[in-house]
Amino acid sequence: MAKKKGATGRELHDPIEDKLTPIFPLDLAQARTVDGMVRAMGRTAFTARQIGDAADTLEAMARDKDCFIVMTLSGAMTVAEMGLVFCDLIDSGMVRAIVSTGALMAHGLVEATGRSHFRYDPKMDDRELFHAGYNRVYDSLEPELNLDAVEEVVQHILEKWDASETVCSWKLNRRIGEYLLKGAQGRGILKSATERSVPVFVPAFTDSELGIDFALHQRLRKRDGKPLLRFDPYLDFEHYAATMMATKKMGLLTIGGGVPRNWAQQFGVYAELLARRGYEKLPLKRYDYGVRICPEPVHWGGLSGSTYTEAVSWGKFVPPEEGGRLAEVFEDATVALPLVAGAVLERIGYFDRKASGEPAERRASTKKIRGAARAPRRLR
Repeated sequence: MAKKKGATGRELHDPIEDKLTPIFPLDLAQARTVDGMVRAMGRTAFTARQIGDAADTLEAMARDKDCFIVMTLSGAMTVAEMGLVFCDLIDSGMVRAIVSTGALMAHGLVEATGRSHFRYDPKMDDRELFHAGYNRVYDSLEPELNLDAVEEVVQHILEKWDASETVCSWKLNRRIGEYLLKGAQGRGILKSATERSVPVFVPAFTDSELGIDFALHQRLRKRDGKPLLRFDPYLDFEHYAATMMATKKMGLLTIGGGVPRNWAQQFGVYAELLARRGYEKLPLKRYDYGVRICPEPVHWGGLSGSTYTEAVSWGKFVPPEEGGRLAEVFEDATVALPLVAGAVLERIGYFDRKASGEPAERRASTKKIRGAARAPRRLR
């Protein structure tokens, strides 16, 4: 109830009577788990509250039995050692499809084959790093020997590919996952995805190590007089569209932005055009949930920084006024993702199930660090 007007004409309200939500001090003594910390952060302010809200929205997504969750990935998240977080999101059954950069999958394949990334030593300048074969990603290094090993895996798979079968990214990623299931001891994104029948799409396939390795393989086929392979990105497009058409509700977990985010979101536009322009009779197909972790500001004008409310105007998301649930965290994903994902996985009981029933391989979170054996690249 408002107090009477004073000399300045203001009517001061009681926030409790107005049913405003209070915020509380963060008591570290009470936040003893990841979930406990995230819940406490959600009752504070600024980015901490965004993390708490994102966890609540992702939990709602995960508990909605009608919701098909897609995870989009960009940035050097596997070089940054976030790969096992993605494995847990897949192994928990939460994530049902992935749209990613090819680089992220290639660097993840490095780890899945037992190799490591390393800390960058600022004493070495970038010229020295080039001559030593150390590719720098901000404060971390991807040894060129690792990428030579990735090429060996890709070449092994493509050598056996029937030229009558057109290649696309989700099929190639599935074959890589099958290869890892047969011989790799550690965990990996493509290994988990294949085991759980989660398709992995790479819409900008040529813009990656995987794309380069495919081009190199074509050179080998041409040199040896073998039929060249055909790569058709529209097989990815149509398979993703068919997958999403069959869903009742859709959720999007976006790490970063870029091509993976836009490619996944444009499904809503595609479905609306099919209906509006008379190709098919379809209802509106828009994402019901969205959680985005990306530090890029909106005023730069790029897709990565654009807000979910902007995407509502394109027909990509259900607006909150119609029941959509959207959360955005403007933070480095290496900080926010482990908190958000860890809290939700804890809430849905994933870690308890994993500790009690999963194979020992899945319980291991460490691996022996070793260098890659020299596997010289062909045609380089």
